[in-house]
Amino acid sequence: MLAPVKRAVLRLAKVPPEPHAPAGSPGSIRVFRAAENYWKLILVRWGFKQAVGAFFLVFFASMTTVWIDAAIASPLVRHDTLPSPVPGIEAPAEPSGPAKAKAKRPRRSRSPISEKSARRVASVIHAIEILGAITFLAQVPFSLAVARLDYEMRWYIVTDRSLRIREGILGVREMTLTFANVQNIAVHQGPLQRLLGIADVVVRTAGGGGGASESHGGSGGTVGSSMHVGKLRAVDNAEMVRDLILERLRRFRDSGLGDPDDHRHHLPAAHESDGSTLAGAIALRDAAKALAAALK
Repeated sequence: MLAPVKRAVLRLAKVPPEPHAPAGSPGSIRVFRAAENYWKLILVRWGFKQAVGAFFLVFFASMTTVWIDAAIASPLVRHDTLPSPVPGIEAPAEPSGPAKAKAKRPRRSRSPISEKSARRVASVIHAIEILGAITFLAQVPFSLAVARLDYEMRWYIVTDRSLRIREGILGVREMTLTFANVQNIAVHQGPLQRLLGIADVVVRTAGGGGGASESHGGSGGTVGSSMHVGKLRAVDNAEMVRDLILERLRRFRDSGLGDPDDHRHHLPAAHESDGSTLAGAIALRDAAKALAAALK
């Protein structure tokens, strides 16, 4: 039922396709997604927000109805009608002459608000209430589709050299962390997460050259509380994910390769040598040859 709405949300929000894997060997790519229980948590939060919205909508409608009825019945509203005759009681004799003309004029209060104006204001308020109810009902499937897509459109991609995180619908956030800059990996779990059996894997990088972040359609926000923190949110195998990243981080550092970008920067320097160094190397070679010939 929500499939057409989901497609419309993806098209309107211009959500980019599935992210590409970061730097690393193809055979080392591992993709993790948010746990199924995380969708239950999102659904509970969404239902709570909808219940609060419906409560305030009904409360506002009931209060405005009571207020309008009390305002119309109050003495501040002018009623321009004569009282109806009571059955069984004869009406007083109609006066004649100047007294008749004076008696036909009803007495009016000096209130600035007439009953007709009060009912017109009440009609406007009721129209606003109806419009609010229609808007609330219309946003229910849309907000549910956004909540579902916020759960589905999450990718945590780990290779043997880096980590990429993509999340968000209305504001898409993508972050790439290289293992050369990773400083700490921890597992965070709140009370509700503990109840649902899920947790967050938090990856912190060095302060000067953390992973580069990319944003699409957002305000340039990044995953986590700063640009040097990445979170794999709501995974049901947090300890296994943490251990996998730690193992690959250990292998990466034991290999002594470091950051590939650093090697690319140092490659030109390996071929740069001045004339004196080259001449010294040639002289050393010739001396070695002469020594070998003398020994023979």
